[in-house]
Order: sequence, then structure tokens, then C-alpha cells
Amino acid sequence: MLAATAAWGQGTMSKTATAKKASAKSIASAPASTGDPKTDILKPPAGAKVAIVEFLDLQCPDCARAYPLVHDVSKSENIPVVFHDFPLPMHNWSYQAAIIGRFFDTKSKEVGDAWRAYCFTNQPSITPDNLNQGAQQFAKDHGIALPFLIDPNGKLNDKIQADIAIGKRIGIQHTPTLFVVTSSSKGQPFVEVVDRSQLTQMIEAAKAGRQ
Repeated sequence: MLAATAAWGQGTMSKTATAKKASAKSIASAPASTGDPKTDILKPPAGAKVAIVEFLDLQCPDCARAYPLVHDVSKSENIPVVFHDFPLPMHNWSYQAAIIGRFFDTKSKEVGDAWRAYCFTNQPSITPDNLNQGAQQFAKDHGIALPFLIDPNGKLNDKIQADIAIGKRIGIQHTPTLFVVTSSSKGQPFVEVVDRSQLTQMIEAAKAGRQ
């Protein structure tokens, strides 16, 4: 596993200014915070009772090892995976690869996931110099035109910065970091996956309300 450091200097772009004041209606309808950022953040998506939350870096070798297992288990257990980009600052192409992945997500989730699988499979041969060339060929193979500027307004970058902020807020220290999360009000609503060989058992326990 690779340790994360405090600063993310790569690819940072100016963010869209946030509204200065929220309406009284919005404040009234906002869910109450528990005071624990992990409890507030680590939840299944709407409509799911159990999910896997994954913080990953496309240049991280251990992420490459974890990725197929996580997605195989999610399919066999019929639960969603909520992934967050968490590119580490010592990696020299993972941030741009994450931007490209977000672009492919706009075409379809399947294409975005296929790009991440491509990066993990080809990690040893990818460099900052050939990343865009590989993305162009990947796009061509999937019938997609990859524009010269894939994020002209910085919207994709903003999504990655938001993921990084979430990771920092809950204290992510390495990639991959995995959680099994549940919407149940009983027991622990989330648990970190330390031993990936136990992932299926942890999901079954969450489904049974034993987490």
C-alpha cells in the first residue's frame, strides 16, 4: 500500500464559486449531521442497502490487484461499488488518467470502468508521455472521439478535487481503501476492509445486519 501525503498539487484548477448563502428552505430540508464525517459520508447510494466504497489511484499497484476482486464480488453479491478518485501526489500520470476516466464516464459507466481496467492492466507500460496516446486508441476502440481538450471548463477536475476532499475529511491514508457500508440503523454502518479475502463474508454480514 502507498501512503498519501497532505498536498495534492497536480492538476488543480480554480473551482466554481459556491453560493454565499443557502435558502432557509434548503437549510430546513438538509439532513442532520451526526458529527462523525465517516458516518455522514460512508453510505450506500440511494436505493441500495449495502455497497462497497472504494478510494483508488489508477497508478497504484495494489489498486490494480484489488480492482478485479472488488468488481467481481460486487457482481456476485449484486451490490454497487461507489468509487472515489484519490490520486496520490507522488504518481506522475494518475491524476490525468483520472480526468480521462471521468470523461469516459460521461459516455457510459461501462466505458469509464473499462478505462480504469485498462489503466490497471497496462500500469507498467504507461508513462506521462504515452498516456494520451493510449487514451486516444482506447477511445477509438470504443467508438468515441476523444477531444483535444477533454475538460475545458474544469468540471471533471472539480469532481476529482471533491473526491480528494472527501478522502482527506475522513482520513484516508492509503490506496486502495475499501469500506463495506450499509443503510441499516443497526450495528456499525460502515467497516473498513483490511483483509480483502474477507470481503464477501463482510458483505454477507452487512446484508444480515451483523456488521
